[in-house]
Amino acid sequence: MGKLRRTVAVVDDDASIRRSVGRLLNAYGFAATEYASAEAFLAQYESIDVACLVLDIDLDGGMSGMQLQRRLKEARSNLPVIFITALEERRLQAEAEWAGCIAYLRKPFAGSDLIAAINKALGV
Repeated sequence: MGKLRRTVAVVDDDASIRRSVGRLLNAYGFAATEYASAEAFLAQYESIDVACLVLDIDLDGGMSGMQLQRRLKEARSNLPVIFITALEERRLQAEAEWAGCIAYLRKPFAGSDLIAAINKALGV
């Protein structure tokens, strides 16, 4: 039997980012699930087995990535989070790192950096 594919959730309001990250993950043997909002992810969270979360900090519309991460922590989730962002804001990076994110990657980031962060999150 083949190796079990670990599922990585990608939450980003930019469809092109979601697609490209999803393709990258699939190329490295991960199963990717894509969500356009924090709310869409939360609606499915209980019913999916996600090993890691790649999360945009600045989501348009509803809940921000940081708010989603806080909500998960409050729910005692130990889901590893990797933040991605186009924002150059040290305060946000400090807040994300203080909250325990595995990595904080600025767009555009190298695919190898994301894969390395996911492997770290999964203890590979």
